[in-house]
Amino acid sequence: MNLLAFETSTEACSVALWLDGEVRERYELAPRRHAELSLPWAEQLLDEAGLKRSQLDAIAIGRGPGAFTGVRLAISLAQGVALALDVPVIPISTLAVLALRAQPLTTGAGPRCVLSAIDARMGEIYAAAYELRDGEPLVLDREAVLGPDAVALPDLGDNAADNVWFGVGTGFAAADGALRQRLGARFAAIDPNALPHAADLARLAAAAYARGESVAPERIEPAYLRNNVALTIAEQAALRARSE
Repeated sequence: MNLLAFETSTEACSVALWLDGEVRERYELAPRRHAELSLPWAEQLLDEAGLKRSQLDAIAIGRGPGAFTGVRLAISLAQGVALALDVPVIPISTLAVLALRAQPLTTGAGPRCVLSAIDARMGEIYAAAYELRDGEPLVLDREAVLGPDAVALPDLGDNAADNVWFGVGTGFAAADGALRQRLGARFAAIDPNALPHAADLARLAAAAYARGESVAPERIEPAYLRNNVALTIAEQAALRARSE
């Protein structure tokens, strides 16, 4: 099974190729260069692997949440390539992809829970909670856009004491590290610089494809979470006034 994966939801741009279990990736911190880099990287990966576009079985994308322009680009790339090749698309939550960045932090831990958090700007954070089980992020608390003071770890009931929490993502550095300051004592380790990688997206997408979770290109739904993707000038002024 061969698939091409695009992750452009944050300041990191990455493209990965899954070749029957082998993963090849291009990754760079490249704000505002995602559109310039994505397709050439995809062509390079295919050429290096000696794979024709017609040999791809699916296209995977990080469907957000994240930067509006980055999420929109991923949707456009996936639809354009998938429609041209007549293959399905596998949309995966960017926060679920990010959760796999916690795996290097979790060696020797018991049940591993991860809070993925991405700086959503405008004083908010995109967040979701997962349990890592056999390399798969299982949802504990759904995606949401919240202020750092409103983010909470989910109640895991009787098993709460057995779980070890890890944090990944730029949401832990947002707003002067407000989330980390408030909840940091609950975490065994935090990586506030972690960003999603297309290689992780490809791994999750391959498993999703095997479960039959691909969709037609025209049915892709982006996860913006916000109804408004930008503040008006008046709203920006009000936000600044509250923070002063």
